[in-house]
Amino acid sequence: MTLTKRIKTYLILTVIILLSIIAYEYVKPKEINWYPSYAKHHKMPFGTYVFNEQIQKFAPDVKNTFTPPYKYLEQNPDMTGTYVFINDALEFDSTETEKLLEWASKGNTLFIAAENFSRTLLDTLNLETAVVSNINNLKNVYSLQIKNKHLSQNLVHFNKASHMTAFKTIDTLNTSVIGVVDNKTNTVSTLKEAHINIIKYPFGKGQIILSAFPQAFTNYFILKEQNSRYTASLISYLNKNKTIFLDNHYKTGKTFYTSPLYVFLNNKPLKWAYYTMLIGVLIYVLFEGKRKQRAIPVIPPLKNQTIAFTQTVANMYLNKGDHKLLANQKIKHFMDYIRLQFNLPTTTIDHTFLKHLASRSNNTLEDTLALFKAIETLQDKQHITQTELETISKRIDSFKHKNTWKTTT
Repeated sequence: MTLTKRIKTYLILTVIILLSIIAYEYVKPKEINWYPSYAKHHKMPFGTYVFNEQIQKFAPDVKNTFTPPYKYLEQNPDMTGTYVFINDALEFDSTETEKLLEWASKGNTLFIAAENFSRTLLDTLNLETAVVSNINNLKNVYSLQIKNKHLSQNLVHFNKASHMTAFKTIDTLNTSVIGVVDNKTNTVSTLKEAHINIIKYPFGKGQIILSAFPQAFTNYFILKEQNSRYTASLISYLNKNKTIFLDNHYKTGKTFYTSPLYVFLNNKPLKWAYYTMLIGVLIYVLFEGKRKQRAIPVIPPLKNQTIAFTQTVANMYLNKGDHKLLANQKIKHFMDYIRLQFNLPTTTIDHTFLKHLASRSNNTLEDTLALFKAIETLQDKQHITQTELETISKRIDSFKHKNTWKTTT
C-alpha cells in the first residue's frame, strides 16, 4: 500500500514527538529510587549491595540462601552458625518460627533485622513493639547509638523515616540492650531516656539478636558520613569463625526479572518511547486503519474427519483379524488416559498406584484390581479372541464411565 501524504505527516509528527520525549527524559535528572528493596544486588539507597560486599570481607564463610528458611533447614539439618534476615517486614508463620527457634536453641545465632516482626516470634519471646513517632521532629531525624562500651558509641543520625520501631517491653533479666533510638535531634550521647531498638536474647544454647532498624544495613546508611562504624558494631555480634547464612528469600525487592519488557518499563526514556509508540499506533488504527479495512472473506471450517479416520483404522485391524494388536492399542490408550486425567505415572503398577487410581477415578479398589489383572492376563497371551477383545474393551469403558471428574473421553 502506497503511503498517502496524510499518513506521512502523521508518521513524521509521531517520530518528532517520540524523539523529543526521549531527549527530554535523557537530559532530565534521574529521580532517586527510595524503594525499600533490601536485595543484595540492588545499588539503590535501600538495597544491601554494600553490606553484602563488606560481610564477605568480614567472615571467610558466607553463604547466600534463596529458599524458604523452613525448607533450607530441612535440607541442611547439620548446619551451624548465624542465620541473618534483613528486610522491612519478616512475617514468619508459626511453623517456620518454631523451626528457626529450635535451630537457634542448639547453639546457633538467629539475627533478625526488620521494622515489622512476626507476631508469633514476638509472642514466643514475650516482646512488644511500639512506634517512635516524629510529632516534634519535623525533619524526620532520629538519633541512634550502640550501648556497648567495648564498641563505638558515637551518635549517628538517620533522616529517611517518618517513624521508627522500638521494643516496648522486654525481659530485663535475660535481655541485653545493644542499641537505642530517639527522635530528639539534640539528644546527648548517653541517650538515657531513649527507646530500645536492638536487643540480644539468650535462647537455649544459642542466642537471638533482634534489630528494629534494618536500614543500618542499607547502602544509604552505610555510605553516609561515619555511619559505617555503627553497622560494623552490629556485624561484630556475628561469629565470623562460623558460617554466616544470608537470607535472600524474604526480600521486598525482586531478585529476578519476570517480564521481557523489564528494561523498557524500568527505564523512563525507553518507557515513554514505548508508550508513545503505542499511542501512535492507536491513533493510526483509529483514523486510517478503520477506513482502509478490507473485507474479510468467510472461510468455512474444515470438516472433522477424526471419527471417520478412527473407524477406517479400526476396520483395517478387524479385517486383518489381529485382535491382540487392537487390545494392545486399547490398553495403551487407557494408560495415556490415566496419565492425563489423574496425573499418575504408569511406569510402576503396584498396590499404591492402584489404590490412588481407584480413589481418583471413583471406582472401587476391587474393580480396579480386577481390571488390571485382566489387562495383565491379556498382555501375557500371544493371541486373543474377538470375545476377549470386546470384554476388555467394555471393562475399560465401564471403568472410565465412573470417573465423575473427567475432562476428556
